Amino acid sequence: MLKNLTAFVTGGTGAIGSAIVRSLAGHGARVGFSFHEQEAKALELERELSGGRVKAYRLNVLDKAGSVKLAEQVSQDLAPVDILVNNAGVTQVMPFALIEEEDWDRMMDVNVKGMFLVTKAFVRGMIRRKKGAVVNLGSLAGMRVLEVPVHYATAKSAVVGFTLSLARELSRYNVRVNAIVPGLVEGGVSSNVPDKQREDYFQHCTLGRAGKPEEVAELVAFLASDRASYINAQAIHIDGGV
Repeated sequence: MLKNLTAFVTGGTGAIGSAIVRSLAGHGARVGFSFHEQEAKALELERELSGGRVKAYRLNVLDKAGSVKLAEQVSQDLAPVDILVNNAGVTQVMPFALIEEEDWDRMMDVNVKGMFLVTKAFVRGMIRRKKGAVVNLGSLAGMRVLEVPVHYATAKSAVVGFTLSLARELSRYNVRVNAIVPGLVEGGVSSNVPDKQREDYFQHCTLGRAGKPEEVAELVAFLASDRASYINAQAIHIDGGV
């Protein structure tokens, strides 16, 4: 499905990120992925998917120059990038009254500004070649009335707005941009969800369970492929039916 294509995934060491890397590689893509602090996990994943088609790179998504340099490096190491997956993100369980300005800024910086900087660096090549696909990872927290941290929900809402506007602008270059909106997923940021809220989610979810990282990853792979060539500017929910 992704044979002869090259993908880059930000935040490739978490539960969803590593599943995305495995899925894209499993479907035939060459995959570069970034890590910030989890070097051991990154190198382990690189070894697991050995063969020279998967490579880990250290990146702070807020480093503008570093993102530009890395886009060039990945092209040299693997091939020009056809697929960008913006998965890197942070969360913080904090009631609104206790959120400080620095908490708000960090949430917006990593989840929104980082996505902007990395996308700007990587889509340049797609624009030149007039071909590509971008998949952004949002969250149900930004789309439903849920008991979630306000600054996290705000940041994830911005992912959808970014996706819709960018999809319109890049359509003239044959570059598609979509977002995936996961609900409760095993591992990752969902590990911080209190048991009471978890049970409440299950009661309102038609499938009555949490999703699996692999299920999200397979949707990413599909949207990145030519099989989804008529899907653009969408925020697709994968939440078990909430």
